[in-house]
Parts: sequence; C-alpha cells; structure tokens
Amino acid sequence: MKNNLQKLTTPLILKWGSSDYLFNNFRKVRFYATKNTAKAKLVEEKECDMPSAVRKDAQTALLEYLHSTRSLEFVDAEHMSKNSPLFLDKLLERIVDREADDIRRCVTRYLRYHPINEFEPFFESIGLKLCQYAAFLPRDVMYLSDDQRLLDSYRVLCNYGISRNKIGRIFAEAPQVFRYDPGVVELKLASFRGVGLDQSNVVKLVSANPHLLLGNVHVEFLRVVEKLKRMGVEYRWIEEQLNGKPINWSQLFELMCFLNGLGLTDERLGKLICQVPGLLFDFSGRPTFSLIGFCLKFGFEKTELLDVFLHLPQIPISAFIFNMRQCYQFLIEIEMPALEIRNILHSHPTLLGSCVLKKTTSLLTILHTGKKRLCSVIKENPEFLRNLVRGAKVERLPVAEEELRSKMMKTKFLSDLGFAEKSSEMKKALKVFRGKGVELQERFDCLVNAGLDRKHVASVLKIYPQILNQRKEVLEAKIDFLLNRLGFPVSTLVSFPSYLSYTIPRIRLRLSMYNWLRDQGKVDATLALSTIIASSEKLFMKVYVSPHPKGLEVWQNLKREIYPV
Repeated sequence: MKNNLQKLTTPLILKWGSSDYLFNNFRKVRFYATKNTAKAKLVEEKECDMPSAVRKDAQTALLEYLHSTRSLEFVDAEHMSKNSPLFLDKLLERIVDREADDIRRCVTRYLRYHPINEFEPFFESIGLKLCQYAAFLPRDVMYLSDDQRLLDSYRVLCNYGISRNKIGRIFAEAPQVFRYDPGVVELKLASFRGVGLDQSNVVKLVSANPHLLLGNVHVEFLRVVEKLKRMGVEYRWIEEQLNGKPINWSQLFELMCFLNGLGLTDERLGKLICQVPGLLFDFSGRPTFSLIGFCLKFGFEKTELLDVFLHLPQIPISAFIFNMRQCYQFLIEIEMPALEIRNILHSHPTLLGSCVLKKTTSLLTILHTGKKRLCSVIKENPEFLRNLVRGAKVERLPVAEEELRSKMMKTKFLSDLGFAEKSSEMKKALKVFRGKGVELQERFDCLVNAGLDRKHVASVLKIYPQILNQRKEVLEAKIDFLLNRLGFPVSTLVSFPSYLSYTIPRIRLRLSMYNWLRDQGKVDATLALSTIIASSEKLFMKVYVSPHPKGLEVWQNLKREIYPV
C-alpha cells in the first residue's frame, strides 16, 4: 500500500499541452490602432458613445468587407461586425470625415485602401478583452483565412452549439485547441457522448471547463465519470462540483482505486464522495493524499484508515488534515511521549481532525498548569481536547491532589524557616520555587551541611529563593568549586549568595581572566568576587579585557579552553 502511496503523491500539476505555436507565431503587432497596455485598458473601459445610426452603418460596412471582400462566411462576418464595438470605434477615429452623411460609404472606402488586422475584431467578438488578446495578435499575419486551423476549430465549436462569445474563454484557457489538426476537435466532443451526456450537457461542460479539450484530459475525465456512475453518482452532481476549476482527472481515478483498495465498495464510496465532495474535488484530491500519508506515517493499518474515511466530519477535507496536524504539533509542544501521541492518533483520529486548538502557550497560562499535568489529563481523557478549541471558554484545571500536597509541604518548609504565613515573602518564594517540598528540604540541608548557619541560609532565601531551584548535585558541585578550587571560605555565600546562580564555566572564565590581568598588574588585586562574576559580559570586556593589548586574544583562548566546541 505504501508503494501505491508513493505513486499517488506525485506533484499535482496540471500538464498543459505544447504552446510552441503560440509563442512562435502569436506576437503583439504594431498596426494602425496600436497602443501600450495601459492605454489599451483605458480604451477598453471607455464607453462607445457613437450614435446608433452611425454604429449600424459602420457595422454594415465592416460586414460587407469581411464577407464580400475577405470571403469569410456570412455568419462569422456578421458576428464579428456586431460584437466588436471597441474595434469599430477605433476604426471610425481613423476616418477624417466622421461627420459625413454616408458613414457606410466612408468606411467602405477606407477599408478598400487600408486592410485591417482581422484577428482584432475576431478576438473581441468571441469575448476576449484587449488586454487578454493583445499578446496573441500574430506578427506577420493579418487575415483570418491565413490561419485555417484557428477557423476550423472555431467553426466546429460554433456548429456544435457553443456560444461564440464563450469561445473566448476556451481560447484563453486552452489555446492549443485552436492548433489541432482537422477533425480532432470533433472527435473529442463526440467522445463525451459515450458516457451518456447529451449535446447540451457537453456544451455546458466544455464551456465551463475548456481544459477538458486538452491532450488526453477528456479520456481521463470520461474514465472518472464512468467510475462515478457505477458508484451511483449522477452526472448533474459531478457537474456541480467542477465549477470551472482545472482538475487532474488521472489523479482522481487513482485515488478512487486506492479507496476501493481499502475495502470500500463502489456503493459505499459513492455515498462517501457525495457526503464529502472535497475528498475528490478539493485540489484534485491533494488534501486526501496528505491525510493518507500522515496516517501511514503513524502506522495505520487498512482497517484503521478505512475507519477514518467512514467517520469524516462535515468539514472541508483540507481543514480536517490541517486540524490533525495542528493537534499533533500541540501534543509535541506539551512534550507528550511519542508512543502516547501515536496511541491517541490511532484511537481518536476524528477528534483530532475536528478540533481547532488555541495556542499552546495561551492554554498553559489559562489552565494554570504545566506540560506534564496537561499530558496526563489528555492521556486519561483525549476528549478533553474539545474543551481547548478556539471560541470555547477554557476553565482553569482543578488543583491535583499531588500538587496540593506539594504546596502544603512547601508552605510548611517556608514556615519552619521563619517565613510569615501569607506574607509577600512567602508568596514570592512559592511562585519562584520549582520542584516538590521534599526536594526543597534536601537542597536546604545541602547548604547547611556545607557549613552555613540555618539562620544565614533562611535570610539568604528570603532575598534569593530561586537558588533552591537547582538540583542537590548542582549545588554541591558549585560549593565544592568555591571552597576547594577557588579557595574561598563558605561564608562567601552569605555576602554573595547569587554566586550559586551562575554556571561553573562562567565562574572559571571570569576568574581565569582576572588572575591573568592581575599578574600583568592591570587590575586591582582586591576586587570582590561579586564584581568579577556578576557584572555583565559587555561591561567586563569594556572595563577589564579590552584595555589590555592582548586582552581579547587571551579571553578568546580561555573561552575555547573552557567552552570546547
């Protein structure tokens, strides 16, 4: 099945046919009414204000020219003359005696000596705007009769019943259709009748979806329609889903075969597609492929994947997979173990695809809880995720029994040290402390065992309670470094308790640099330990390191030695 997935997840890019002819033969041409694009748009938006009698005479003259002089079929010439008002207006601008009584004669005379580029009124008459067709005007060809393939395809489409003013859309979206050999367009249109579509339906289909006439797209379309009909899906419903958007029909067929392979019968699949049209028709099924790949990544079996599709909620499939990925990301952010995430994905895929969660940081703040507790709550009851969606009022989690017991132990610990109950000092310490009450007592004992008096430790904690947030082993290592490596007495911790807040590498670097500068006679030999360690790096560099010519070099060498890459 995974091999089939690799085959399915090729880029869903509609492969258009060759357009070499268009790029080689159609160029913007300079003829008597040439204007740049900006001016062309202004002309296009300008209303034709010529009197109706003048317009009618001009149309008649143009009709006679196209039919009698240029030998275009009468219906083609008539349509062009009556449906190219902008061209007519520009044509009249070229006639000096516009106010003449016989406009028809003036236009006829003008056209006799000034042949026009027939592609311009042709393109305008089929519904294209100047800004759309300007790039397609041929460079060296003026007469429609010189492009027989264009005329043949145009007449085939007209004779089939496609409105002339809608053929412009076909030209704009599928210009290759007008480069086909004679008879090709007829065969493509006739092929749609093979699945039971009558001519009126084919006309509507092709007018709204010109890409169906490109290459073998019509063959792939017919294959999909036949399969959908076997599933009990009516063509009228299929037509409603198209809405003129290009679709990779080959990809859709592969997707339906894949879903059949999961165990869905044609009848069940037909009902599912009608319930969730986006399963097939949203971006040619790309979100569905994404969902399949996401589930397979977490080891879903066929039966589990089938269950996901049978229980899809009434939301767009793209929204479903987006929500699923967002929920997965949320579980990652709260540091849930990978195995637990996998279990929730397997047991509650529909739930994850239905929930639009708030941001993780916001939820942790509102719930007033930590990641570990939230993981535990979701693990016990995944449905709890429904309470965390956007728009829902999120309630603060009730205090857990273990958390309540830990808080009581912390309060007792602080009371024993002399903190007044409910005082600002106690509130500050409770907010800052991390860990359990038992752990705080162990860390406190570590400081006392190092030789400090209990009263001194208690007074220090009122100012710097955060020093007890470090593990017992870390505190012991820092005290040992102070006493045995640096040679300072333990009483230093009373005057400089924040020493315990800094890392050993920082302390080593600062003191090593200070000792070198002291040996060079560049610093005061009686500097306090707090001045050396607690000052910011920027200040330390400016005051002590940079003034010495070799200071920066020694500093970098010490850094590489103490902080190896």
